[in-house]
Amino acid sequence: MTFENCTRSRAAAFHRPGRFAQARVLALNRQAAYPFRMARVDCSICGGSGWKVVERTTDGAEPLSMDKPGLGFGEPKIVWAVPCNCTGGDRTERVLARARIPERYRHCDFENFETDNEKEGATREQLDAWKSSLARAKLVVQRFAQEFPVGCEDGILLMGPSGVGKTHLVVSALKEVVLRGHSGVFYDYRELLKQIQGSYNAESPITEMSILDPVLSVEVLVLDDLGSSTSSPWALETVGHILNTRYNKNRVTLLTTNYLDRDLESGDAVSTTNTRVAGMREPKREDTLSDRVGKRIRSRLYEMCRTIEISSLDYRKDIRNASRFHP
Repeated sequence: MTFENCTRSRAAAFHRPGRFAQARVLALNRQAAYPFRMARVDCSICGGSGWKVVERTTDGAEPLSMDKPGLGFGEPKIVWAVPCNCTGGDRTERVLARARIPERYRHCDFENFETDNEKEGATREQLDAWKSSLARAKLVVQRFAQEFPVGCEDGILLMGPSGVGKTHLVVSALKEVVLRGHSGVFYDYRELLKQIQGSYNAESPITEMSILDPVLSVEVLVLDDLGSSTSSPWALETVGHILNTRYNKNRVTLLTTNYLDRDLESGDAVSTTNTRVAGMREPKREDTLSDRVGKRIRSRLYEMCRTIEISSLDYRKDIRNASRFHP
């Protein structure tokens, strides 16, 4: 082979597109939105940025311009930005705190989400139906967390009675996402509305926009217990604004609610027919989700979320309490 042919061969090999066996994994491991270490928001040195400026004489440092405040006359000082001391400590706890995940739910993950529970008096058919519903909900939410942000244009709406694990699942997803470096925040529906209302007080140091800005722009918003408070016109307008803004910005929202639809139009819903244990009271569902948040907001949720109905026992009431008396 001549030198010219050898050179052409090497050039062709160099410019040939590579094939990665784990291209999907590589796409998921893109650069994180946050630095690996989390800073203290109230740090007086870095102001929450995680970096402090120190004087250096090492070659390669960038000199500050002479018009920077605090610099006197003479030669420009050579400085470097280095991690602030406040970035030390337990990163995981700081990430979860910044995401506003409540202490009660910080232990939640997909590994400790139980899908195989027993109930005295229930038939095998009922137990299988509950197990299938829980397993399916877990699969959908876990897949979302694993694949985010690739192919995650739609959010998730988990519907079902109290105690079936809806909050456990969305917190598990939020934890996995923020610990990979993405931005996310957890809000209880009632708490969010109360905080916004409190900002209207003239004596409050918090403004409405300081609360709404991260809610509107964060990559993943968890809104727990949707429809749990009485829907005033102001509340509906506020929630509608949040959901519409996030929808238009292509932001993902994970929601939970105890209120169902009478006629679920989504093919994702799991029927609750014949899953009630004999003797158990029929759950009171006087209001539907549309009754609580209005038809306009419910329609928007159809567009921006995949609806998953969970049919199972109240874990806190029927499983955990029963285990205390049956060692």
